[in-house]
Amino acid sequence: MFVPGPVIVFYADPDLAMTPSPIQYVKGVGPAKAKLLANLGVHSVEDLLYLFPHRYEDRSQFTPIAMLQAGETYTICGEVLLCRRNYYSKNRTVELTLTDKSGRINCVWFNQPYLDKIFTIGQEVVLYGRVDIFNKRLQMVVPDFELITAEDRSLNMGRIVPVYPLTRGINQRYLRRLIDSCLGLYAEKLLDIVPLQVRTKQHLTPIAQSIRQVHFPSDAAQQQKAIDRIAFEEFFLFQICVILRRFSIIHKTGFPHHIDNSLIEEYRSSFPFKLTGAQNKAIADMVRDMVQNRPMLRMVQGDVGSGKTVVAFFGCVAAWKNKKQAAVMAPTEILAQQHFLNFQKLLGHGMFKDLRVALLISSTPAKEKKVIYQRLKEGDIDLIIGTHALLEETVAFKNLSFVVIDEQHKFGVNQRALLTAKGSNPDILIMTATPIPRTLCLTLYGDVDVSVINELPPGRGAIKTYHFPLSKAQAVYQKVRELVSKGTQAYIIYPLVDESEKLDLKAAKDMFVHLQKFEFQGLRIGLVHGQMKRQESDEVMEQFKKHELDILVATTILEVGIDIPNANVMVIEHAERFGLSQLHQLRGRIGRGSQNAMCVLLGDPLNQEAKLRLEAIVQTTDGFKIAEQDLKIRGPGHYFGRHQHGINELKMSNPVTQIEILEKAREDAIILTQNDPQLNISEHRLIKETIKKRYPHYLDLVLAG
Repeated sequence: MFVPGPVIVFYADPDLAMTPSPIQYVKGVGPAKAKLLANLGVHSVEDLLYLFPHRYEDRSQFTPIAMLQAGETYTICGEVLLCRRNYYSKNRTVELTLTDKSGRINCVWFNQPYLDKIFTIGQEVVLYGRVDIFNKRLQMVVPDFELITAEDRSLNMGRIVPVYPLTRGINQRYLRRLIDSCLGLYAEKLLDIVPLQVRTKQHLTPIAQSIRQVHFPSDAAQQQKAIDRIAFEEFFLFQICVILRRFSIIHKTGFPHHIDNSLIEEYRSSFPFKLTGAQNKAIADMVRDMVQNRPMLRMVQGDVGSGKTVVAFFGCVAAWKNKKQAAVMAPTEILAQQHFLNFQKLLGHGMFKDLRVALLISSTPAKEKKVIYQRLKEGDIDLIIGTHALLEETVAFKNLSFVVIDEQHKFGVNQRALLTAKGSNPDILIMTATPIPRTLCLTLYGDVDVSVINELPPGRGAIKTYHFPLSKAQAVYQKVRELVSKGTQAYIIYPLVDESEKLDLKAAKDMFVHLQKFEFQGLRIGLVHGQMKRQESDEVMEQFKKHELDILVATTILEVGIDIPNANVMVIEHAERFGLSQLHQLRGRIGRGSQNAMCVLLGDPLNQEAKLRLEAIVQTTDGFKIAEQDLKIRGPGHYFGRHQHGINELKMSNPVTQIEILEKAREDAIILTQNDPQLNISEHRLIKETIKKRYPHYLDLVLAG
């Protein structure tokens, strides 16, 4: 989120600061409201003016109630005809009937009994929500609502109206009044962060004008112009961060590895299979970086099962050949163990059998950990594979020169820095099985060189994906039994471990018992989930690998790190509860061998987003296409999760829809940083201060001073 400073100063001139303007002293705020506004990241007037709407409602014309259709989302306005609380309902509902000149509609809220005291008969109300059918009648379920009074109709009706994020005790009407007041008093005192020459080149309107229009647009054209102007500023500042991080890496001195063609050929010939063209290219990219005397920072992205690990292991071998150490950090113990076993299986023999490899995870016994710490420090371990356990202070290397970070988006920037700080500017290879669309690569990973593995190893079977409603579960179980009887193995995935009182969903534990007793009686069934002890889940997985089990009932613990070529059937129940990327990762656990595979999604999607997710996963197995669709459906703010710094600070900009603005901003950011890499020129001081304030975690390693 946007991180505010304690007090923000407005600058009439870069060298002349005006009186600080904390929000508390603005008319209509005071200490109590200031505490509430702080929950929205608002500490100063500037914070308030940069608190942008998360959506807009066009209240110049409302949809008549008679025109509403089920399955769509609307903004409507009318008078309260009836409001009552249903004490006898299971969920203690409040029901409201709203009417306009064209008709009436019922609205319902669950477990909010106080609402019947908020609505009064005859009161004008604006509602925003989805229309569904209940008992053959249209109904709005838990809509956003806003009470309209005569004194503030000018801000709240008859125009494009901003809708802001809220916190308890702050409503939309209050926030709009406050922002409108502050725009009149303070907007002209805002100083443009983007330098004049850039604003002139890109024909950007003054920031004060854009801020006004983004809050209270005159019309749709002015609204879009203001959004694009502020988006340019956000992209511009963020790209400066990204480029400066890049500069901070390439200007360091690293270790130049000696890698000759004979080592590459030896490595290729050590496998019982032929590397793909994409794998060979990725290795060539890595070699080109590793022989330089500056540290490598490269990301290898490729689909599930595309062979990224084989590429990463080459770097580990190259470090060993140069008498240096390598480290591989994975986000889960299962994945770390998988990497460890794969290395031993693929390279623990022949010409690389002398490479000493160890596994370090949180559950490694304390006595064994001490031995590993000592061996690492003395250089007696060439490759360490582990989890967050590698970040502990007790872990020290003798000469770390190569680091692999798997599933980078599950680690923060600072965690990456902690591991790399254990060496002297080691080469860094990031791996991700979540293909990242070009727009996000440019936005979030503009400081990283990218290699793409976009082909699967030859001989893999095809995966067919189907979607059926939950009512077809029995027929699906019968098909699974039929396929298992022919020798294949199957996964059945559930979103929950235990039953939930709040969610009407099947759970893994209960279904394991049920399936054993009924649908799969006589078959060998196992259960794994995240609440089990590692030893227990390992034993079950080992049984499944050895084909001592026919069916494995599981949760998303299977998302990464499981490679069983004979498991070619997967059923995902309540599939609408899973994210698109998660569904793709789960499906990647089947089709690992030469046989064709089948994935069945059982679920009843309740909204358009869930429908789109299931349609996308059925239509393609191409991870890059799925990633693009996932980004379109969820938007960039949710693509990597809340902990991923950078994307979440982009408030008005969207890399998916504003790629042209992003590219222009990046071009100007490159020019500025090349001319002033430390942002020390006086006209760039405001940029530096703003970046420190907005992106403290992303840039703290670059502009520490």
